[in-house]
Amino acid sequence: MGVLTLAEPAYAGEEPANTQGANTEESGGGNGNGIYAAARIQYSGSVAKGGGTGNVTSSDVNWTPPPCWYAPYLGAKDFKEKMSKDIERELNTPGMGGTAGSAIGEKKRHYEDNYGWTDTPGYKDYNVENDGKGMFWAGVENPNEPDYLKRTSCTDLPFWVENGEAPPPQYEEAISPEILAALAYQHMQLPDTKVTLAPEVNTKVNLPTWAWLDKAVFDEVQATAALNVPGFNIQATTTARPVSLKLEPGTKDAVTYPASGECVINADDSIGEPYAKGKADETPPCGIRYLRSSGDGTYKLRATITWDIDWTGTGGAGGDLPNGTFGNEQAVTVQEIQAVNR
Repeated sequence: MGVLTLAEPAYAGEEPANTQGANTEESGGGNGNGIYAAARIQYSGSVAKGGGTGNVTSSDVNWTPPPCWYAPYLGAKDFKEKMSKDIERELNTPGMGGTAGSAIGEKKRHYEDNYGWTDTPGYKDYNVENDGKGMFWAGVENPNEPDYLKRTSCTDLPFWVENGEAPPPQYEEAISPEILAALAYQHMQLPDTKVTLAPEVNTKVNLPTWAWLDKAVFDEVQATAALNVPGFNIQATTTARPVSLKLEPGTKDAVTYPASGECVINADDSIGEPYAKGKADETPPCGIRYLRSSGDGTYKLRATITWDIDWTGTGGAGGDLPNGTFGNEQAVTVQEIQAVNR
């Protein structure tokens, strides 16, 4: 397929956390009947602009959000105005000859003379006779994808989709509820996982340290991604529910409770059990026993929550997404028990 370079590409817009996002539909076409400008995805719920700290990490190393996709771009009249100017500029660029010049000429025929370039249908006069009945779709880069080649891999020529119709099946990367669910997953921000410890500040060598998280911390988290343009409106909501807490003491000289370090969620949605007076010699259901002093420093206790994640979307679509994780470190001071000789 030929590569189209858009002077103003359809970016996946990001809105500030916990907002519905701005209305990004714009009019065009010169006669008030056009649709249009680049479609922008709107995020709402628990989201963080730019993927800040707190974002969920997939536990499946082979799963990643989509690096790019195809989405509504411009109505026919607006597309003609923009595309024809771009093509003429390219054709008049000094040194643009040979194979490159021929490709630009074929692209011009594709949109003006109904010439089917490669395996895609052509359009007569940029399909302006159908202006208002659909939109041209174009490739969109995921701004959070670090791999440039993946991010720029949606290179098919812009194609026409009638309002209310699905994109042609060969465009597997066309925006869909499933793709929106993956993007909502990518933008989901989870709460802090600092656990409560007893003793709270300084623990002692060989004495159990109780760890727990109050159920108030563990409300489910939702994030929604939506694309709304005339004739095409879809959305997906991704929901994360906590299932377990993983404790990593920060040293090999420690024992975890349970031995796996994995504390499961209780029936009341809490994790672990708060320490109470008189339980000093008991084994905590969730906790740590350090075997060596931290000396003049501290151990970095890492607490990581695993979240079960699924999604629902437009048209009754839905399914499971990979479990997600998010964790924090906190400093723990471990002291030797001081004996008093009389």
